[in-house]
Amino acid sequence: MSDETQDLAAMPQLVIVTGMSGAGRTEAMHVFEDLGYFCVDNLPSSLIGSLVDLDGVMREEGRTAERRLAVVCDARNRDFFGSLNAALADLRGRGVDYTVLFLDADDEKLVSRYKSSRRRHPMCEEGTTIGQGIQRERQLLMELRDAADYVIDTTDMLPQKLRSTIRSLFATGNERKGLAVTVYSFGFKHGAPLDADVVMDVRFLPNPYYDPDLRPLTGLDAPVRDFVMFRDETTEFLKRWKGLLDVVMPGYVAEGKQQLAIAVGCTGGQHRSVALAEATGDYLKSKGYRVSVAHRDLRLAEKAGK
Repeated sequence: MSDETQDLAAMPQLVIVTGMSGAGRTEAMHVFEDLGYFCVDNLPSSLIGSLVDLDGVMREEGRTAERRLAVVCDARNRDFFGSLNAALADLRGRGVDYTVLFLDADDEKLVSRYKSSRRRHPMCEEGTTIGQGIQRERQLLMELRDAADYVIDTTDMLPQKLRSTIRSLFATGNERKGLAVTVYSFGFKHGAPLDADVVMDVRFLPNPYYDPDLRPLTGLDAPVRDFVMFRDETTEFLKRWKGLLDVVMPGYVAEGKQQLAIAVGCTGGQHRSVALAEATGDYLKSKGYRVSVAHRDLRLAEKAGK
């Protein structure tokens, strides 16, 4: 079993996110999405069992692969307080494994967040204040908070800290999987990248284009790949490039970055950048990152070479 499979096996199949309104449920759902969960916000608690059944049927029919579910159930639904306990009892009776995450914050902070957002608190009725709505919600949620598997107090938490806390609870050893990395090659003559977080220019390396036998090929072909990779210049570059990645990548993870684009460019986006984008993607995968590799201008470069 691979390390990635072991990490996934340790993650709960069903997570129910609940808690005080304004305590950070939306941010929590973003984290679970990044961890590969299928997320449903504002789900009536009476439908949790139906969602689990539907997901099981779709997997049996081959319409979806096995996936983990994360649902937000809260006071926005009228049936929340009356039926959540019953829904949880039903899941237990059916042997469905689930984890309840309760998000909380002190009253002063919740009032401040609602005032700054200008949203209406779901427990506020006509003639009641935000503070009164919070007190009513807290009283109704007391039993659920006590029974939750995890309680996170977000009073003094920035979003970055909440994200890292959730990852530490639900994806121990798998934090790097929360960062979706795209490595792509490009050609400067087709325009500089507009969406890249990191750009590496490899035009200083010898160019296979000037070899007539290699010109019509690409960095995906072994002769070009060997021409680029088995050179003293490339060996020295990769040593320093990997060292830089070893420094910056953990920093992006610690900052809670969710998407990262690394662009590797040469003149036409056909030879050097393609080979080195592939090598960069392989290296980051070996370090446990979730990586996809693409070649922005390869089709254009191939046409240009014909």
